[in-house]
Amino acid sequence: MTAPADRRRSWLTAAAVALLLAVHAALGLSALAGKSVTTDEIFHLTGGYLFDHFGDYRIHPDNGVLPQRLQALPAVLAGAKPPPLENNEYWRTSDVYVMSYQFFYESGNDHWPLLMRARALTVLFSLGTGLLVFIWARALAGPAAGLTALGLFAFSPTWLAHGPLATSDAAAALFLTASAGAYWWQLRGAGPGRTVASALVFGLACVAKFSAVLLLPVFALLTVLHLAVQPAAERRPGRLLCRLALHGAAAVLVIWAFYGFRYTAFAPGLPPADHFIRSWDWMLSQVGWQRPVIDFLRQAHLLPEAFLFGYTHAYVGSQARAAFLAGDYSTQGWVQFFPLAFLWKSTPAELVGLLLAVLAALRHHTRIRVWAGRLAPLLALAAIYGGAALTSHLNIGHRHLLPLYPALFIIIGVAAWRLAAEPRVRLAFAAVLVASQALVAARSYPHYLAYFNALAGGPAQGWRLLVDSSLDWGQDLPGLKAWLDRNNTGAQAAPVFLSYSGSGEPDYYKLAAHRLPFVNDFKFPHPWYQTTAGLYCVSATMLQQVYSPLRGEWTLAREREYQEGRLKENLFWKYWNDAATRAEVRAAGAAEAFERTWQRYDLLRFARLCHFLRARRPEAVIGHSIFIHRLSQAEIDAALNGTYSDWLRAVEQAAPAR
Repeated sequence: MTAPADRRRSWLTAAAVALLLAVHAALGLSALAGKSVTTDEIFHLTGGYLFDHFGDYRIHPDNGVLPQRLQALPAVLAGAKPPPLENNEYWRTSDVYVMSYQFFYESGNDHWPLLMRARALTVLFSLGTGLLVFIWARALAGPAAGLTALGLFAFSPTWLAHGPLATSDAAAALFLTASAGAYWWQLRGAGPGRTVASALVFGLACVAKFSAVLLLPVFALLTVLHLAVQPAAERRPGRLLCRLALHGAAAVLVIWAFYGFRYTAFAPGLPPADHFIRSWDWMLSQVGWQRPVIDFLRQAHLLPEAFLFGYTHAYVGSQARAAFLAGDYSTQGWVQFFPLAFLWKSTPAELVGLLLAVLAALRHHTRIRVWAGRLAPLLALAAIYGGAALTSHLNIGHRHLLPLYPALFIIIGVAAWRLAAEPRVRLAFAAVLVASQALVAARSYPHYLAYFNALAGGPAQGWRLLVDSSLDWGQDLPGLKAWLDRNNTGAQAAPVFLSYSGSGEPDYYKLAAHRLPFVNDFKFPHPWYQTTAGLYCVSATMLQQVYSPLRGEWTLAREREYQEGRLKENLFWKYWNDAATRAEVRAAGAAEAFERTWQRYDLLRFARLCHFLRARRPEAVIGHSIFIHRLSQAEIDAALNGTYSDWLRAVEQAAPAR
């Protein structure tokens, strides 16, 4: 009598899992259908294409080779054309930025279908994570707990934002979580099959992202915990060492396989290149105590050159990076950055669910040792990865917390079904949590990247707290184009000025705009332009001046430098608009210095404008990431063409109106 009922429940559970995963994929991909390429996607797809098409690993080796190679497969199979390599100085110097621009916009390819196919394949990592979350929570507390955890995952704005993007973040989160679990699983059970499976998963983690290095202390912690709970007679250090050796061997084998079992990153038969984007000597000078280790591995050819350079480049890049946090600026980061990012960008269901998990632990404190054992890999990963985040200098995005969320969903799913003995109470907890998560997903669609909760003031106030990949990753050029087509057409159309933070190309969307400073200018010169009345469209990251050398307060020293630059405006105009003047300056060997002077003045002028715009209410905001201001000539004069007193007065007048 019970067997048919059990089978029916199993089929219903399987159907619910499939439905939740399908909804997750549909929401994520459809939201991205109206979004431009994000800042990092262009580099992942181009690097992966060059890996797959030429077997050359010099371009963008500092992110996981596994996701990049997978994401580039549609481009290779579709016969996408590579950038020209012969006599290409950017190929010779391994310039990932310009090579990526050439591949996307100058090689005759329409990048959009290639990008969407890459995103569709990246969703596989997200779906794999969701399935892992369900299986793990079900194993701990039954199918209902598994479905609760999966429901939280499926409607998480964080995962809906980053799960489908053609980057390495989703792959890293999947394999870090899976590897921690697989390692504990093989420690706690007998049989070589478990150890081999765990070793292979660890190998895949190593080619997913270089943050896999954090699995080493996770494994060490889990090994210590395992030995601590084992009876003395059953402790076998020799067997543990053999298992660790097998994990290391599997990782080395997988890494070599993904780099074609070739040491050199430079493919034979291609136009020659001078070096990686940075020289080895410079890179090694920046890694401190790791230098002899990396140099030994390099000289002995124990790992592929591209893997070693990619790790070194990623490590050096993580040591200092311009960052923004609630009006403050730093290149070394803040201990509170990731806790605050988690607090502001996690949903109410996730925050309340975490509180429920703490309450469940307190309620079942007599069984805390049992539950600590069952949750050991999740807690170990959270402790090691979270601790590394607290000390990280790379404070550029909430997305770097992505590997913590699967553990969070599993723990909440288990807690929701362990907090109370009454089944109806459990069901109510779980239903409210998942329904709340689904409501957030529906209300945030399609702007998942810009999600902030009510504690942060919602998405509309997010730009005051976090920018870059936490809000503005260059994704809203299509939305800007649609707004301008509706609101700025005909004879009364105002001039458009654009400052954009991202890797998209405005010309691809037929966005006719005067270009203010961009984050990525690629290889193009930035000529003189006159600031007039018009529509000023500024990305949040540019508005906060995160990557500008002029970030922070507008000082009197900067004001004096700006006013000195204003006296040279006629010279700037003549240089960029009069060929004879430009030729004369170049003949005198002064062109480079003159253009640097202009670029500095351009940054000063834009920084002064951004201070004014931050105080002013925008006419519209696209996707919470691009701010549109319609400025009159009087406002332009007050913001840019007047004295310091005029500028202060303009800022003060704009602030109350906001």
